[in-house]
Amino acid sequence: MTRKVLLVDDDRAVREALGQTIELAGLVPVPCGSYIEAKDHVSADFPGIVVSDIRMPGKDGFALLELVQKVDPELPVILLTGEGDVPMAVRGMAGGAFDFLEKPCGARDLLAIVEKAMKTRALVMENRALKRELRRGDAAARMLVGASPVAEALREAARTAARSGAEVLISGAPGAGNSKVAEVIHLLSAAAPRAFVKLAAAGLDAAALEAGFARAEGGTLYLDEVADLPQPAQFALIDLLEAHPAVRLIAGTYRDLAREAQEGRFHPDLYWKLEVMKLRIPSLAERPEDIPALFRHYVEMACEQSNLAVPEIPPEMGARLMARDWPGNARALMSEAMRFVMGLGPEEAAGESLGLAERMARVESSLLAEALARARGNATEAAAALKLPRKTFYDKLARHGLRPESYRID
Repeated sequence: MTRKVLLVDDDRAVREALGQTIELAGLVPVPCGSYIEAKDHVSADFPGIVVSDIRMPGKDGFALLELVQKVDPELPVILLTGEGDVPMAVRGMAGGAFDFLEKPCGARDLLAIVEKAMKTRALVMENRALKRELRRGDAAARMLVGASPVAEALREAARTAARSGAEVLISGAPGAGNSKVAEVIHLLSAAAPRAFVKLAAAGLDAAALEAGFARAEGGTLYLDEVADLPQPAQFALIDLLEAHPAVRLIAGTYRDLAREAQEGRFHPDLYWKLEVMKLRIPSLAERPEDIPALFRHYVEMACEQSNLAVPEIPPEMGARLMARDWPGNARALMSEAMRFVMGLGPEEAAGESLGLAERMARVESSLLAEALARARGNATEAAAALKLPRKTFYDKLARHGLRPESYRID
């Protein structure tokens, strides 16, 4: 329920008076005496609004407004101004403030603006909750595992591609999972009830390609490693796209298709058709914090396929997995999960190129991510579990690109 008011003023008497007014109105004041104290409460899921004085020692109300705009531009900030500070407040409005009040302000004036801001925030939070509920059950949420910002960006890219209805070119490092993302796009699109036909492009002739289009009529045709498509089939594909407008083509490649076209190994017209909607799958090296969750997912899949009980995964295993290079990406991680389920030892990592500092950084990132996951995104609880001062904990999160809100469960 959206009923909290983050109340920021360095004057204790003013803070207490405003807090009492807010509390009598049935709201929950969260009093803070400075920017430093207030910033820990600012988050994208804060269930309320911010009321802040402009003039404060150290970082002032404008600094707090700037922070809120970075964290969540839809979190309303009401600025309190002293006499003669109205031009400053107007500048704050231009910087994204919801409204401003002159001090001393009457209870009626304060509560009128606060309630208006509350209604705005409640609508924002309700819309976000509805979107999360819808996405929690969609194919991107089910099939593209990971809590990192990179993983969320991949899910959003898949949703955008699905909505576009255009041909899609999926690229990524070997083993990244092009065909899986293609299936997700299909399941998210209007063609989902129809066929999803997958063909390997290597050695494909025009007749086989035409048969694939016929099978996929009204649905999706996925061409795996489209760079291997023979040139006669490339010419045929251009014509077939015109002849079958009800078939959506998704192509995957691990190669630089633009270079292939530039050097004459791929039809340029076909390349330009495909590159309208491009989606790149990040490698595991770009999102190491997702590796433990992905490994658990693959272990569960392997157990389900083999009709085996899911074994317990030692907590330290996540750190060991993150310390590896994974040039084979998701495919290699799936193989490791299968070996684990079968009770075999870890496969020797060939060609690892990470130095000690990089491996240690990955281990640290894994431990931070695991602590956040156990604490369900509660940064204070996670920091305490790791016996780290709060500032040190936040510094480490920033260094590894981890965000507590990514681990919160609604």
